[in-house]
Amino acid sequence: MSEPAPTAAALRALGTTALVAVRRPESLDRARAVLEDELEAVDRACSRFRDDSELVQLNRAGGEEVAVGDYLLAALEVALIAAAATDGAVDPTVGKALRLAGYDHTFALVRLRDGRRFHAFAAPGGIWRRIELDRERGTARIPVEVELDLGATAKALAADRAARAAAEATADGVLVSLGGDVAVAGEPPAAGWSVGLADDHAAPFPVDGPAMGIQSGGLATSGTCVRNWATANGRAHHIIDPRSGAPARTPWRTVSVAADSCVDANTASTAAVVLGEEAPDWLAQRRLPARLVRNDGSIVCVAGWPGEAEAA
Repeated sequence: MSEPAPTAAALRALGTTALVAVRRPESLDRARAVLEDELEAVDRACSRFRDDSELVQLNRAGGEEVAVGDYLLAALEVALIAAAATDGAVDPTVGKALRLAGYDHTFALVRLRDGRRFHAFAAPGGIWRRIELDRERGTARIPVEVELDLGATAKALAADRAARAAAEATADGVLVSLGGDVAVAGEPPAAGWSVGLADDHAAPFPVDGPAMGIQSGGLATSGTCVRNWATANGRAHHIIDPRSGAPARTPWRTVSVAADSCVDANTASTAAVVLGEEAPDWLAQRRLPARLVRNDGSIVCVAGWPGEAEAA
């Protein structure tokens, strides 16, 4: 007898689509409640668009030390680890650059506005190393005039945390997807979790299109197709190249990466968009299975990504 298909529920949160899936239908309500709690916690701690968020208060502190909660402190630690692991390609200090590029409100509002001219802003190289965290005292300090954005890591961290917490609460296998950032925990279905790949994570599952089966860890897709908007300079998108302070000029439409966690996967997929033509070698050296789709639709696969020809 075949195993029943997983049961899932979707909701809107963090300006994107959130989804939780479980192996047993009776686990769904509890898993959804866990996910909703996690979404509220990450939004309250890490939102750039919520006046009462801890991140907004830290960005406004003018270089002063600020007391922060455990969630934001953990998210900041993860962001600094990602910056170090990518030699700054994934940099939490791009908040001002994003704002000047036009991403200064929730994306739903940004894409409704007429195009405006954007201005690049590149912070001094490596300024993320000057962020000070004190876990014992529960404080953080960022350099004067630096604005943080945790979009490259906080959502993935929430996916990892929610999947683990829901699996513990239900004693079931769980998949959580936050805007295409996927984390799984607990016992997976016999054939693994099947995750469809598309330019837009909100698109219907591609019945005849590419999919990836995962048993553990995380899978993330970063790209320029969905979160982009019109400006007087042309179309801009949300992945900033810290070297230029402008949206990355990249050959990749999307990059999908599988890793030990959703945070690791999203860190790598974001870095790959920024690194451009260097990305396939960078991913292969780290043995991260990845699928990179060029702007012309051609595909490069590395490090054993299944189902398609692997590139050197």
